[in-house]
Amino acid sequence: MKGRKSLVRAAFRLGFAGTFALAACVAPAAASEGEMPSLVHDIGIAVFLSGLLAVLFTRVKLPAIAGFIIAGVLAGPLALGWVTDIGNIDTIAQLGFVLLLFMIGLEIDFGKIRSAGRPIVVTGLLQSPLTIAFGFVVIKLLALAGVGGGLLDGNLTAFYIGAIIAGSSTLIVVKLFQEAFELDTAPGRLALGLLIFQDLWATVLILLQPRFDAPEIGPIVGSFAGIAILAGLAVAVSRTLLPTAFRWIAKVPEIVLLAAIGWCFLVVLAGASLDFAASLVSAPELHLNVGSGMGALIAGATIASLPYATEIVSKVGVVKDFFVTLFFVGLGLGIQAPNGPGVVAIAVGIALLALLARQLIYFPLLYWSGTDQRNAEVTAIRLAQISEFGLVIAFLGLQYGHITRELASTIVFAFVLTALITTPLYHTAYAIHGWLKPWLMRLGFREPPEIAAKDEREWRLALLGFHRVASSLLHDIARDNPPLVAETLVIDFSVALHDKIRAVGAHVEYGDLSNPDTLHHAGVDRAKVIVSTVPDDLMHGIDNRRLVASVRKLNPKALIIANAVNLADCEAIYAAGADYVFLSRIDTAAALAEAIGEALNGSLGEYRAGREAEHGNPRTRSEVLS
Repeated sequence: MKGRKSLVRAAFRLGFAGTFALAACVAPAAASEGEMPSLVHDIGIAVFLSGLLAVLFTRVKLPAIAGFIIAGVLAGPLALGWVTDIGNIDTIAQLGFVLLLFMIGLEIDFGKIRSAGRPIVVTGLLQSPLTIAFGFVVIKLLALAGVGGGLLDGNLTAFYIGAIIAGSSTLIVVKLFQEAFELDTAPGRLALGLLIFQDLWATVLILLQPRFDAPEIGPIVGSFAGIAILAGLAVAVSRTLLPTAFRWIAKVPEIVLLAAIGWCFLVVLAGASLDFAASLVSAPELHLNVGSGMGALIAGATIASLPYATEIVSKVGVVKDFFVTLFFVGLGLGIQAPNGPGVVAIAVGIALLALLARQLIYFPLLYWSGTDQRNAEVTAIRLAQISEFGLVIAFLGLQYGHITRELASTIVFAFVLTALITTPLYHTAYAIHGWLKPWLMRLGFREPPEIAAKDEREWRLALLGFHRVASSLLHDIARDNPPLVAETLVIDFSVALHDKIRAVGAHVEYGDLSNPDTLHHAGVDRAKVIVSTVPDDLMHGIDNRRLVASVRKLNPKALIIANAVNLADCEAIYAAGADYVFLSRIDTAAALAEAIGEALNGSLGEYRAGREAEHGNPRTRSEVLS
């Protein structure tokens, strides 16, 4: 801890020293524009400050996006005034906006959307419209009450705030789930599915945005027609010509990157030229032109199914990160000085409104569509921040003249606030649920009914928690020892998996592993062999050592097998009462060493065939968790 603090202090000193050194050079650089073009100068300032703050923010586990925005604030007229021409950054930011939507299009998986579970589909379809309506009504009521000093007046203002609080940050949320290795957990799958739907709703809003101030049916229909025409043309080309073109250049990564970006801007330019093309054959203006953002999204989505999509994402991602960084710096540059404490108060209010929407809309929709109380609440808490798509919507709203620059700055402040609290909210989500649980129960949000032990049925095997290892274990038991499956008890809180587990033949109970009473009612005290396969870094409110100690008190005669992540944990788990402790890393290393030996002996093919004959081909295994 002391070393970390000293490192952070050193980083701050280095940053401030570099900042003052750069400050000494800013004026001469700006004065001698003949030697350094203002575009290069301004981009250099933006990149330096955003890089410095990204390092510091990452070190203290804060979202880097907030650092980029603050870098813009520091470099802009609100603070140091180092950027000589904000238009320079704005031009580059427009490129970042196009590439950001191109990347989002590349990562939209329509197959996953079609196969999503009922909670994701129902919540995804209803959450954004209901949140927009919620935000609209609240803001209108506040404006009628005179709150905001005129900043909240106007129908478009209320609508924009509702739209902005309706989405959560894909960049921040997915990063946190990846770092915690929780994308494959129930909250991870729910959050990822909802984020896809939110991005689709945001895309629809961006499509309609140019017509918000004059919602005539003709131009709106024309816009949708333009989208359909552009998408049809892009799909036709992507399915006929592009596969051959990318196959020719697949072995040259640099050309793959160039071709992908070229395709992106070809679609963008084609979308911007639809009215011109239509005018050659038709006199009336049809309003077919497609915005650059929507064109980029279509370009990405149409090549997402190519076998080179992963390579394209990785290559474009490097370039995209640079331009997207400047996009967020540009947002910071555009922030105006708060016109009194009221603006800051409204930013805090918008942030609180976003948090409230998660509890009043996200959580009930997830719960009523079939998610258990705990996973619904944890997912809602972890989606508490405002989306970067919300910033894009505000950015475009300012360009179209729908909202004032003061309101746009207020929205950016609100984004930064929610981004800064995201990490602590993420890591305390289960603890917050534990605090809210009694209140949720009183409001009627009950947990799935726990079936008390009405009989004295004994279990030969009990699996505590259900994740990847338990999924593979249950599959092998069902294949090799079917009678044992019927005498196997599974305790897990992921209700969405229960029907699949029952279909294999095991008995499953809803239960929180950190609650001894739940374990007792589920029947752990009547199991002969008890196995905990879930590692500590996927458990919440308990770890394997404490779980083993709790189970040993409930069932002194059972044989307990537990999981350890670190070598040093084994002794403590044994001391808590385990009969056997396994480490997946050692078992995996042993299997890998055996495969390496076979490879060195030239018999890897026979070894693989033997393993697949014994354990089944991974592609044909039908497990609860694929």
